[in-house]
Amino acid sequence: MFNFVLFSLIVGLLAVAYLFRSKHNKKLPPSPVGFPVIGHLHLLKEPIHRCLRDLSLNLGPVFSLRLGIRRVVVVTSASAAEEFLTHQNDVVFANRPIITLGEIVAYNNTMVSLASYGDHWRKLRRVCTVEIFSAARLKDSVEIRRDEVRALLRTIHVATTTKESNFVRLKLRPLLTGLTFNIIMRMVAGKSYYGEENDEDEEAREVRELLSEVFEFGGFTYVGDFLPILKLFDFDGYVKRGKKLGSKLDKFLQKLVDEHRRNRGKTEFEKTMIKHLLSLQESEPEYYTDDIIKGLVLVMLLAGTDTTAVTLEWAMSNLLNHPEVLARTKTEINYVVSSEGRLMGESDVNKCTLLNNVISETLRLYPAAPLLVPHQSSDNCIVAGFDIPRGSWLFVNAWAIQRDSKAWDEPETFKPERFESETHHGKFLPFGMGRRACPGMVLAQSVLGLALGSLVQCFDWERDDDVAVDMSEGRGLTMPKAVPLVAKCKASPILDNVQL
Repeated sequence: MFNFVLFSLIVGLLAVAYLFRSKHNKKLPPSPVGFPVIGHLHLLKEPIHRCLRDLSLNLGPVFSLRLGIRRVVVVTSASAAEEFLTHQNDVVFANRPIITLGEIVAYNNTMVSLASYGDHWRKLRRVCTVEIFSAARLKDSVEIRRDEVRALLRTIHVATTTKESNFVRLKLRPLLTGLTFNIIMRMVAGKSYYGEENDEDEEAREVRELLSEVFEFGGFTYVGDFLPILKLFDFDGYVKRGKKLGSKLDKFLQKLVDEHRRNRGKTEFEKTMIKHLLSLQESEPEYYTDDIIKGLVLVMLLAGTDTTAVTLEWAMSNLLNHPEVLARTKTEINYVVSSEGRLMGESDVNKCTLLNNVISETLRLYPAAPLLVPHQSSDNCIVAGFDIPRGSWLFVNAWAIQRDSKAWDEPETFKPERFESETHHGKFLPFGMGRRACPGMVLAQSVLGLALGSLVQCFDWERDDDVAVDMSEGRGLTMPKAVPLVAKCKASPILDNVQL
């Protein structure tokens, strides 16, 4: 019986694939030779962004793949990306694919980053723009970012003063992860879970383990989204594990919401994002349900933590491999704040041109979302001279576009000065493009500027054993370093004169 059902489903898939191809007998983007049922799934290798760039070398800057039952259009040039994601096509490709992970973990794909284009998404986007990431809201949380960066500096300073030698070896990834999670969690819920004061706390430990599990689970593409028969029978247990994780995550988020309800009026909860969303719930309870609030919190955690920590690690790696740029960046920061003999603050970041160029060049070479978040077409359209069928998924390879020799001079070289005089519109898209671009860009840039600038100002840095930092890319949605950064540092003189 089971074999008969399996055979019937496979035949059905073949029929669908055949009809799908024959129905659109137009000028489709070029495509390599594939197999029945699986299409081109066998061609995909890690890291995916490099694999898709390599395919484009033979197929061109716009090509298509058939991944099981899904047609995927891949874009690897700046001009094509702009044509797909701006002007009249911006609306056509404003949808997101419906994926299993979003169904079982992200409140049935209702989060702002995964929601289909329409009234619900527009309302969530407005909440993000006006109520979460507006200048006024970010100003309310400036002390949180300052305090957490100072806490990071204290941790490193203690490590440098407890060693007999001037320089101490540090693994930066866990420190940077703790920094970004604490910033977001304090902004969202008024609580922190990383740092010495939380090391022995049972709740903090459980939360850290949960968040680690979420990122690990979300770092794998689920083949059942392309071959539904695998999802139907859950051969690898992905759906079962996802539902278990989703339940644990929901309980954690609900606990945060309930805690705010019980402690309304307490100072530590007064300016949090959850408190503000609960006040909106009072005026519009039919819309601002607990699930909507939890979804917004989850977006902040998933989009604003690991991505920033990974980018900081790449930026420090770039500076260590280019000590002359590191020295000039330190000189610039000291010049901006030296007359006052103080630590740099968030308001100083915009005055530090080279620091911002270092961050931009890092985002160009090592974007935290190398393929951006996939789009999906809501109608048949013609883009870049090709017929794009309705329902096609769109992968924009930001990593490839930002290393395209046709758009960039010496694209593989770390050259922060390239951002001094040009805006690089259309070919620099680490935060996306069009109406589905990342709404948290200003917050991310604020954290990156303050954290990186403070590390450079307060410590002298050297490579471990004077060996070039390994810049190979690891596996995962945020493109982490394959080899975590280990560096040597010692306190700069500024720390003798200021209170951390």
